[in-house]
Amino acid sequence: MLRKCSLPRNRFWRISPSRSFATHAEPLQEKDCRSITPPYDNLVDNLARVRKILNRPLTLAEKILYSHLCDPEQSLSGGGKIRGERYLQLRPERVAMQDASAQLQFMTCGLPTSAVPASIHCDHLIQALDGAEVDLKRSIASNKEVFDFLESAAKKYGIEFWKPGSGIIHQIVLENYAAPGMLMLGTDSHTPNAGGLGMLAIGVGGADAVDAMTGTPWELKAPRVIGIHLKGQLSGWATPKDLILHIAGKLTVRGGTGAILEYHGPGVHSQSCTGLATIANMGAELGATTSTFPYTEAMRNYLIATGRAPVARAADEAQKKGFLERDEGAEWDDLVEIDLSTLEPTINGPFTPDLATPLSKFGSFIKEQGWKDELTAGLIGSCTNSSYEDMSRVTSLAKQAKAAGLKAKVPFLCTPGSEQIRATIERDGFTEVLQDVGAVVLANACGPCIGQWKREEYKGEENAILTSFNRNFKARNDANSKTMNFLSSPEIVTAMAFAGRLSFNPMTDSLTDGNGKPFKFEPPTGIQLPQNGFTSGDLSYAPSPLPPPQPETKVQISPESTRLEVLEAFPREFPNSRGMELPPLTTLMRVRGKCTTDHISAAGPWLKFKGHLSNISENTLITAVNDEGGEVNIAFDHNHASSEPSKDTIPAVGKRFKARGQPWALVVDDNYGEGSAREHAAMQPRFLGCLLIVARSFARIHETNLKKQGIVPLWLADKSDYGRIDAGDVIETEGLADVLAGNTDAQITLKVTKKDGSKVEIPTRHTMSADQTKWVKAGSALNYIKEQKAAAAS
Repeated sequence: MLRKCSLPRNRFWRISPSRSFATHAEPLQEKDCRSITPPYDNLVDNLARVRKILNRPLTLAEKILYSHLCDPEQSLSGGGKIRGERYLQLRPERVAMQDASAQLQFMTCGLPTSAVPASIHCDHLIQALDGAEVDLKRSIASNKEVFDFLESAAKKYGIEFWKPGSGIIHQIVLENYAAPGMLMLGTDSHTPNAGGLGMLAIGVGGADAVDAMTGTPWELKAPRVIGIHLKGQLSGWATPKDLILHIAGKLTVRGGTGAILEYHGPGVHSQSCTGLATIANMGAELGATTSTFPYTEAMRNYLIATGRAPVARAADEAQKKGFLERDEGAEWDDLVEIDLSTLEPTINGPFTPDLATPLSKFGSFIKEQGWKDELTAGLIGSCTNSSYEDMSRVTSLAKQAKAAGLKAKVPFLCTPGSEQIRATIERDGFTEVLQDVGAVVLANACGPCIGQWKREEYKGEENAILTSFNRNFKARNDANSKTMNFLSSPEIVTAMAFAGRLSFNPMTDSLTDGNGKPFKFEPPTGIQLPQNGFTSGDLSYAPSPLPPPQPETKVQISPESTRLEVLEAFPREFPNSRGMELPPLTTLMRVRGKCTTDHISAAGPWLKFKGHLSNISENTLITAVNDEGGEVNIAFDHNHASSEPSKDTIPAVGKRFKARGQPWALVVDDNYGEGSAREHAAMQPRFLGCLLIVARSFARIHETNLKKQGIVPLWLADKSDYGRIDAGDVIETEGLADVLAGNTDAQITLKVTKKDGSKVEIPTRHTMSADQTKWVKAGSALNYIKEQKAAAAS
């Protein structure tokens, strides 16, 4: 049966905005925070139950996570290892959704409103080209039907709706919803950004968000906890961004998989709240479940500055009870030691966020690779680095350059993270200084970071850009697979924009000023929070807190739309001709090497089809490499009709299989599904008929998304077996029926019939819990939820 959480719920009130709202010239007023303050008393009480069971010191990550358990006794009792082994049934306190993500799935559940406070953020569909005002106006017009759908769904179900132009989901959450000790879910992999406020914010697919929104326990395998001890202080050009770039180089894109990164030590307390958010944001690039920090004075100051003093006061009381810091003696699964005093600026890339090079060696690195020593664009901002502190520091560099008579030598684009940031830096003169040296200020949205950059230059040409973004996969920013995106701090991006050279080191090198004399930058300076407080800017972008549902509202989806379509349930695949085993599956292809969610479901211009599964499925795996031949977006059809070619694009062959009623499988490499929380990377293969993916290893979010959509993810017991399954081979499972019957320890073996008729057997392992097998049996998690809701109502 579908279980409900027993943890006492926080009490929420429907709020009318009785205070006077801020204008461009006024600081923020204190908000009514009753709906965003964690129920600390309940959480502390639940934690007391946890302590009786475990009887050992706890890390901060464990305190926050386990205090949100629906039933601590059920999840934790019985002895044995918890971290990395047990599945936990949890009750998140909030959900945040970017654009069309979980809403279509939630609509299928037939509920009148979300069980937890939820918000929708329009940030992924605003294309950068000419500048904020023009770009926003054009994007609202071209995406009107999607924004109308989102707004109507928000009205119907009582969800807070942040209009296009309000800002990036993660900055909005940090400014308005995040709170120490909270557990929240967000339908974007960089949701951990909110961990900068000492909470657990976890990126998930839309189906996981629907769990929370329907009051269904949300399941997570208890993460390992990696302690990162910080000592010393950052100085000069070194920034929190350099810290996480350095850590990415040490741990790699797989080093955080299945783990929470918990920072501690004196070095944590010398960082700003938004600096901690930058660190937590990019923890996603390590595969980490999320990142968190003990409650600090900087967090308290940030809460007060953003109008949430009541949250700060409540957190102060929770801190006195020891809730917002680790217990003395708590043990880590792994420990990383970093001396901040030794860090220098770091640049990561290209094409992967873990190829880290210290700035002092970067010029030599460029020369060794034979790349042209030329920068073609500098981009700052995004959800990773668009805080007031970031903008104050880059402005200090821009002021120096302006005084020296310099202008940026390359396109220099600046993306504010939110309307609050945009309005505040404009009021305080930062915007004017940046524009004076050649910067173009873009709309408050994801823009180039997510591929919404209509770049006309360098199409098909190798070139290098420098960004303060968080991700740098091929073709991600401008749809050009030859554009090398190097990640760095906004300060280094800004300084290099005046040089136009990749080899320029502002710590040691000089430029020529407007009078022909040598000019060398002084290290950047800035302030954490505005001296005159934040200003809200245009209040029309923001919603009223906890709006009541309006059930009479018609959700706007046109039957003729190419952008939106009502989701149809995926079919139940069991029982079939093989009982509770999967039916015979034809192998579509063997995918070679790195295959991120960007490879499986490309972003950029394809994002306009996020609400239309049929149309967005046309991009399935179009940048994946076929291991048999090494070609991109090519699959073989060994049973093709005489009128069909033997090979075609991957989506085309997938559609052929679906039309024949032939379910299929994929064989994939290590860390399959790295990157975004993009649930379409699981929904699209399922829509085209995929029922099984066999991997050397999976990325956490993507593996869960596959299970949610009814696809069975299996891990090769021996990674060398990867090459033993070819396109056209037929796969049959043996042992899956036992797993689905409740014996989750059963071995699943693949019986593979080769094209020549020979047979091989390949052992696998799986990570499905007893509850997750129910999703697979039902055809998807949504099917299971609907069945349970219907049974409960009858």
